Amino acid sequence: MKAEMPAIGKVSSEIFDEIILPRLGRNHPEILMGPRHGVDVGVVDLGNGQVMVTTTDPIFVVPPYGWERSGWFAIHILASDAVTSGIRPRYITMDLNLPLSITRDNFEALWSVMHRECDKIGMAVVSGHTGRYEGCGYPMIGGATVIGIGPKDRYVTPDMARPGDVVIVTKGAAIEAAGLFAVTFPGRVAERYGEEAAREAEEIFWQMSVVEDALTAVEAGVREDGVTAMHDATECGVWGGLFEVAQASGVGMVIDKEKIIVQDAVRKVCDLFGIDPYSSISEGTLIVACRPHKAKEVVRRLGDKGIPAGMIGEIVEQRQGMRFFEGGVSHELRHPKVDPFWGAFGKAASDGR
Repeated sequence: MKAEMPAIGKVSSEIFDEIILPRLGRNHPEILMGPRHGVDVGVVDLGNGQVMVTTTDPIFVVPPYGWERSGWFAIHILASDAVTSGIRPRYITMDLNLPLSITRDNFEALWSVMHRECDKIGMAVVSGHTGRYEGCGYPMIGGATVIGIGPKDRYVTPDMARPGDVVIVTKGAAIEAAGLFAVTFPGRVAERYGEEAAREAEEIFWQMSVVEDALTAVEAGVREDGVTAMHDATECGVWGGLFEVAQASGVGMVIDKEKIIVQDAVRKVCDLFGIDPYSSISEGTLIVACRPHKAKEVVRRLGDKGIPAGMIGEIVEQRQGMRFFEGGVSHELRHPKVDPFWGAFGKAASDGR
């Protein structure tokens, strides 16, 4: 039976396997990592001990957030996948298919922030396309490819996790879900929890990046001497991200659910809008697999940068499966398949306020 296209969001693994994966153009031997389930980047061997790391994503802009937030978020979404390789992004190409409603002042405000954030990260815009067209609308206004170049022995991918590795998570669950709800519906948060709590929740928005997290983690070392794999917990959140790392590496996991951080402001927002924080979209949450002798150093380095992180479990043999413990009881860890954020966000938007 053929898999059907999803109603919305990323295509299923079945569509990927049946349609995309068998048709990837010319097969070049220097490709070290091509499209794979749960892997954020492609890796190409450039020779002379260097690799090129690439990732491609939509340019995601939401004007109601304001141009400052919108431009910051657009760039950090793009860079966050690339840095999971452990290689700093250096170049970016952008295709901007702008809606007819955008004005010169709007575009200048947006582009100024995007330029600033590229500069901070260390990325140069090297090529692109910009135009206004019928049929184009927010939030998806084009696409971009981020490129990094670095030593061949310094990159990591989500398929490198090994039994015995410690699993580390930064910032905690549902960062993106809480951040987006808080800036979109501040009145509802304030009504339930008060103005101060609403302002605290809105600040979560600025945590929706793993650029600093990933580049800091690999300072402790990589592969045999540190970080073996990293993955940005986006759609389906922490549970989805953990599952994808395990799938990519062909391993199992044992996770202590009670050690996964859920910030107080995040929990309040998730409770208000009725979503499970562990399976909700969480751009800004970095999942790290690390050799045991460097795990404490990774957590310490992150803490020194003001990034909360905790050791939540370990990588085990695949035959041991995916398990999490809660209250001392073992449960099977399954991929959520459907992220609860989208339905809850749509309902909140239709309710108004």
